[in-house]
Amino acid sequence: MVALLRAREGDPVAIENGEGASPVIIVCEHASNVIPESLGTLGLSPEALGSHIAWDPGALAVARFMGEALDATVIHQRFSRLVYDCNRPPESPGAMPETSEVYQVPGNVSLTHEARAARVEALYFPFHRSVEALVQERIANGPTPVLVTVHSFTPVYFGKPRAVEIGILHDADSRLADGMLAAATGNGNYAIRRNEPYGPEDGVTHTLKLHGLANGLLNVMIEVRNDLITNESSQRVVADYLTGLLGESLRLPSKQ
Repeated sequence: MVALLRAREGDPVAIENGEGASPVIIVCEHASNVIPESLGTLGLSPEALGSHIAWDPGALAVARFMGEALDATVIHQRFSRLVYDCNRPPESPGAMPETSEVYQVPGNVSLTHEARAARVEALYFPFHRSVEALVQERIANGPTPVLVTVHSFTPVYFGKPRAVEIGILHDADSRLADGMLAAATGNGNYAIRRNEPYGPEDGVTHTLKLHGLANGLLNVMIEVRNDLITNESSQRVVADYLTGLLGESLRLPSKQ
């Protein structure tokens, strides 16, 4: 099998503040729009590669600011979800999409079994093994982990504006989502919705199921509309707000 990544490109997974004292583990599967050198540009323009189809703009910054406030570990994928979407299992058509919203992805069309397997081996398995190792270490040694995934979404999708500003998503276990939604009630800061703009039926809870539900852990997926987190100032504001909701739900101290 031909190697997808070259040695100089580094590991596909980054772990920051690995010794953080917080029980919270913050995961960002769509942190980067980097394409491995071996795949060129996947046949896409710079405009397409800079858009939301290739990554979740602002999500990693929000995750890092939340991690800083909580002294939490942040783990993120260093390559684009167009190469492999780590929030999808290998059998999912969305794991290596041939189209994403209005864009065709030429470099993903008619991939051979070998090419798909190379991406799974290079990106999916290392990412989820790293998350699982961190989760199991915390389960064994404490504190019992809490899994939080951070994403962003485009304000206009297939030409339709989205009114929701922050989505609090969950699968079968809604405990943490319930707490965050209750904490948000009545403050009026943002238009917050449960399981919007996506929900479990859209296949977006793979990481939650794999590492949260499977281990009986509190877990939640956060979606932020990306026009709200376009610069450091706005990213900090949203991160502070989300940290407050999470902290109130878990009764966690903040470093702020």
